[in-house]
This record gives sequence, structure tokens and C-alpha cells, in this order.
Amino acid sequence: MAEQRTCVIAMDGSEHADYALDWYCKNIHREGDHVVLVYVPELNDMLHSSKWSNSVYVFDRDVMEAMLKEEQERIKGDLEKFALKLKQHGLGGKVKSVMASKPGEGVLKAAEEEKAVMIVVGSRGLGTIRRTFVGSVSDYLVHHSHVPVFVCKHPNKHVTSEVEQK
Repeated sequence: MAEQRTCVIAMDGSEHADYALDWYCKNIHREGDHVVLVYVPELNDMLHSSKWSNSVYVFDRDVMEAMLKEEQERIKGDLEKFALKLKQHGLGGKVKSVMASKPGEGVLKAAEEEKAVMIVVGSRGLGTIRRTFVGSVSDYLVHHSHVPVFVCKHPNKHVTSEVEQK
């Protein structure tokens, strides 16, 4: 019997992440793999919410607590959706939420904690100019990971040139 592998798959709720999960199942999954779907929630929506006062100096504890509770519920709902994906694909494993300042850092942190032997991530297909300014999770992972990273490009959703982005 082959040794159990732990495989991390980055999830963000996008069809690119779903494609990466499907690609993993069709191409490299082995019986007995332990799959960890890693979700790094971005708190930018909460931090830039219109619920904040226009004044930088006004802090409303009740508003902050309500926003945090709302954010926790959203994250819980996302994790439940990801757990369902594991079940639908018949995979053994778990879902994991990691708090980090950047998604790539969170995925790497989870991969290290779980002792993953590989990371699978979808590619949003950003063009060169946009990727230069906003960065790329897949690019970060490829350059900083100590385990192999599979970057899966959705065949029907990937930008092929800068001209097509306009």
C-alpha cells in the first residue's frame, strides 16, 4: 500500500478554484490521499465597508461586533460549501480556514502545518500588466513553496493576451 499523501488545494469560491479541484481529481488523485481544501478569507470587504463612519476617529463597538459576526457567518458558509465539494468528489480530507495578510501566505502556512506534499491552485488568468500591480497567488506559491505547486488554468476562462483584457 502506498504512503498516504497530504495534498493542499487552494479554494476561494471561484470557478478557477473549482477547476483546480476537478483537475486534481482527474489527473493526480490517488486512493488514500488526504485532501485539505484551504481557504484564506479576505477581510477587505469588511474593512472597506460603508458601515464604517466617515470619521476616522469614531469607533462603534456594536457596529464592529456585528460586522465581525457577519464575517464569521460568511466564512462558515464558505467552509460548509467546500466540505460539500469534498464529499461530492468522494475525497477523504478536511477544509481549513487560515487567517493571513495575503492568500498565498495563508496557503503556504497551511501546507507547512499539514505537511503537504503538493499544492494545487487555480489561475485567474491575469495578464502581465495586471499581475504586476495586483500580484498573483499562484506566482507567489510557485516562488515560495518548498513542495511542488500545480497551477491549473481553466481552458475556457483564461486570458491569452493583454488586448483581450480591455
